[in-house]
Amino acid sequence: MSAAEMISLRRFGDDQIVTLAKLVVETAFQPIVETASGAVFGYESLMRGHDRLGFRSPLDLLDRAHEAGQLLALEHMVNSRALAAFAALPDFASRTLFINLDSRLVTEAADVVDRLSGHLKRAGIPASSICFEISERFDNGSMPEFGTLIARLRQEGFKLAIDDFGAGHSGMKALCDHPFDYLKIDRHFMSGLDADARKRHLVKSTVNLAHVLGIRVIAEGVETEAEFVACRDCGCDLVQGWYIARPQTDMSALQAVYAPVARAATGRRNSASLDSILIRRQIEHLPAVHESDSLESVFELFRRDPRRTFFPVLNANDEPRGILHEYHVREVSYHPFGRDLLKNRIYQKSLSNFSTMAPVADLETPAEQLLSIFADMGGSECVILTENMRYAGILSASSLLKIISEKQLKNAEDQNPLTSLPGNRSIHDYLQDRTLDGDQLRCFCYFDFDNFKPFNDHYGFQMGDRAILQFASLLRRHFIGEDVFIGHLGGDDFFAGVSGRTVSAVRALIERLLGDFAHEARQLYAPADLLAGVIRGHDRDGNERNFPLMRCSAVVLIVPEEELVADPQQISARIATLKGQAKTSKDGIVFFGADPHVAG
Repeated sequence: MSAAEMISLRRFGDDQIVTLAKLVVETAFQPIVETASGAVFGYESLMRGHDRLGFRSPLDLLDRAHEAGQLLALEHMVNSRALAAFAALPDFASRTLFINLDSRLVTEAADVVDRLSGHLKRAGIPASSICFEISERFDNGSMPEFGTLIARLRQEGFKLAIDDFGAGHSGMKALCDHPFDYLKIDRHFMSGLDADARKRHLVKSTVNLAHVLGIRVIAEGVETEAEFVACRDCGCDLVQGWYIARPQTDMSALQAVYAPVARAATGRRNSASLDSILIRRQIEHLPAVHESDSLESVFELFRRDPRRTFFPVLNANDEPRGILHEYHVREVSYHPFGRDLLKNRIYQKSLSNFSTMAPVADLETPAEQLLSIFADMGGSECVILTENMRYAGILSASSLLKIISEKQLKNAEDQNPLTSLPGNRSIHDYLQDRTLDGDQLRCFCYFDFDNFKPFNDHYGFQMGDRAILQFASLLRRHFIGEDVFIGHLGGDDFFAGVSGRTVSAVRALIERLLGDFAHEARQLYAPADLLAGVIRGHDRDGNERNFPLMRCSAVVLIVPEEELVADPQQISARIATLKGQAKTSKDGIVFFGADPHVAG
């Protein structure tokens, strides 16, 4: 369409906006996918073709429709088309359609909901497959009817999302006052997230807050792989944006799984963590009720299991909506007219009338974080666990404490029996965590004694153990703080990790450590050997020769800020190739990955 044609369309009267929109406006779906797999969770319905009417954006069209008193009619038209397109998808029953609800229609929302419910019934779509996005563009808190609308939508079984979170008027107030299912973090915070530690801190804090409240987080406007990896590592559950796919008007082009996310997902842990193993052992696969179930069926569940005081509540897509506690329905149960009340239309609608929100977390969430979520949500019966966004079971307070206790025991078992330092499994878990955390520069340090075997052969294993204990003591003395980790791989091999310090600071720290060890190791030699500066011994081929006094060499692998390492084995492999270099170097230290003389 030419510019002249667009201008001529634009000159029609405002009362013709909906009529013209029917001719040129199209429905587009943008996929919303699971960050863990790239599998499609749902779609956001968007308008396309607004430019043919001379509007720069869909928001401009909506604003003009509102000014002309045509907003309600335009919403009806757009929503009916979106539902028809959604119902035509072969897999719509397992998807969620996200529809924007203009807050300016709050006073007329009853009409919106009634019409939409009619469309859903005719199309055979459950209400739980529809999520209304409430934008922060307008101050919803100033509208007295807003709370009534939210309650109505939830009781009807619809899902609710706060859109543009962090860039509008009253997102935190809405979170506090109303039960939402999703929180969509505004594109502003996703743009350059991988290169902005301040943004990552804000996003992580927002995600943690949402999960405590039982709300899942969607990252909006993700455009690059680096942004995707950053928002995934911040804990976002779902993601949408041009990195995955642009809005599609051709519904046949929609896919079930999006390759870019599936490929990037290989950067996640490739083996089960200790936390995940322990959590899966303790998870309780408690039967759940659905919002569509009747109160009578819930009473029957409580009757069958008198010791059970609550049940998780799910929607038709098996997503958690909260918990229904016995005391929520006790009043109805004990009421003299309780049976009559059960036949009342109000109580037949949805169990949402009685359920309350509960904290929700993924099965892969670290145990300490689960405990923190549970503690922060005081009075909650449990943490509801999900896998691929669907209900998987619950963890009670006692189960969480068992997990933490067992983890502590497992970590104690992993400790090296000689030095009591964390062993190989703990080192492996540490590397898995830190290699995928690009918030800070990280230094991974490997230590190995030079000429330890001839010393151990010459003086005996007890003196060899003394040397190992001396080095472990020095590690504890030098590597202090929450930003460090030290471990004992076995024998004379040690490991240390440092996060957030400059390369020059780490070099100075290692130089002091190796210098102190060289000094203390000299005290372990006999005076004659110390005076000679060598000891006689046999090499690995059995040949007798002189060996220099023992020292320790170090390989330091530097992973810069923002850089992620998909497979921790890459760290070990690189260190193995540099060990020989360190042993033959003058000072016994090799840095790889950055200029060690640059103070970051």
